Amino acid sequence: MSNMDVNQMLAQMRVMATQASGGVESSQAAGAVAGAEKPDFGKMLAESIESVNETQAEAAQLKKAFEAGEPGAELPEVMVAVQKASLSFQAMTQVRNKLLSAYQEVMNMQV
Repeated sequence: MSNMDVNQMLAQMRVMATQASGGVESSQAAGAVAGAEKPDFGKMLAESIESVNETQAEAAQLKKAFEAGEPGAELPEVMVAVQKASLSFQAMTQVRNKLLSAYQEVMNMQV
């Protein structure tokens, strides 16, 4: 994976983190600002999962094209696509683990 791809992915993760933290701040100020659109966590999560799915499908398609010997499917391109798919899946798995941990922590709270 090239350095440019990693930087691009980190920039996307920072934008998503900013959007997520902006949702907390905007929900606190929801009473003050009427009509402001609140970010939907579920929608953002679903879009992220769909993005990971598309990345994996694209990598799988490139692998098949390379294995079939189709022109235009070069090994470096395939390797980058596979690494991007792997990294995005690992990031999604970490998010799932954090959400599950937070859920378990909330469920174990004594009221």
